[in-house]
Amino acid sequence: MSKTPSLKDFRRIVVKVGSSLLVDSSAGGLKRDWLASLATDIAGLHKDKCDVLVVSSGAIALGRAVLKLPAGVLKLEDSQAAAAVGQIALARAWSEALGGHGLTAGQVLVTLGDTEERRRYLNARSTIAKLLEWRSVPVINENDTVATTEIRYGDNDRLAARVATMMSADLLVLLSDVDGLYDRPPGGEDVAKLVPVVARITPEIEAMAGVSGSEFSRGGMLTKIEAGKIATTAGTHMVIASGRVRHPLQTIGAGAPCTWFLTPANPVTARKKWIAGSLEPKGTLTIDAGAVAALRRGKSLLPAGVVRVEGAFARGDAVIVRGPDGAELGRGLVAYDAEEADRIKRMSSADILLILGNPGRTVMIHRDDLALWRD
Repeated sequence: MSKTPSLKDFRRIVVKVGSSLLVDSSAGGLKRDWLASLATDIAGLHKDKCDVLVVSSGAIALGRAVLKLPAGVLKLEDSQAAAAVGQIALARAWSEALGGHGLTAGQVLVTLGDTEERRRYLNARSTIAKLLEWRSVPVINENDTVATTEIRYGDNDRLAARVATMMSADLLVLLSDVDGLYDRPPGGEDVAKLVPVVARITPEIEAMAGVSGSEFSRGGMLTKIEAGKIATTAGTHMVIASGRVRHPLQTIGAGAPCTWFLTPANPVTARKKWIAGSLEPKGTLTIDAGAVAALRRGKSLLPAGVVRVEGAFARGDAVIVRGPDGAELGRGLVAYDAEEADRIKRMSSADILLILGNPGRTVMIHRDDLALWRD
């Protein structure tokens, strides 16, 4: 993308909303008018056939407000209990705000492990993909009721980046309490200048990151830069913009000051490169000539095309795919455990229910989870 992007350029957008934007620090309640304006923005994008996912903080902040907990740092067990109360309030708020525009919200609670461990990653991705297929708006939050390290050190900036890459989103929007990345901390003796476009995250860019100045925020510019690394490496553009305005997404679209982090990569291509080069294969699937031809046409690998299964792998593990001559064709994330894969090899997808006792998935490796060496 040679020019500064526009929101209209993207088909799937992840919007991250921080606690300080959702929760009024003085009154302790939800900023309902602001949330309503954001819901209007989301509805506008949705009407234009754009998939929108929300990563929302705020459960702990809302919970402590409902419970009237004192100010200051909470103990771990207090944070978890506050999150349990706050998650209900947060989910209700998003459901009502989006429901006012005829949109259905679906709550998805995850931890960073759900985007790092392959089996949990596939389950989370499958659930979110189904919500998008149903034209719902997934509202994703870290599961702070069971998280431990995440509550103390985690942040939803990096979680949002992982969600964006997991779902092959082409844009991640980080709504912040600042307009974007400045070349130095604003408010000092030297005038700070906004950096409008970051073509590549360099050590100089990292050095510009400041620290969080918000009572409720667990992030800060440093975590946003880290999120930018995750997103752009996987082919997702990112923008940091102010959320302290009504209709923040419309404001970005109107050309308000913000910082764009660009990537030259395509999300699917980058993800397939990651599958091909970053995962340790746990087994091998040997396929027939017909399956080879189908994969070359961009199709998924069906059980019927698999003639031999080797290795001890679990669903979601990376496996090598070989042709009839034994040549390695590529690697992919397999949808079945080794034992199940061996039982359904050479079989029609329609026979899976009869063989395994459950319908399972119709493909052995989905095309989105397959990296052929020609790619």
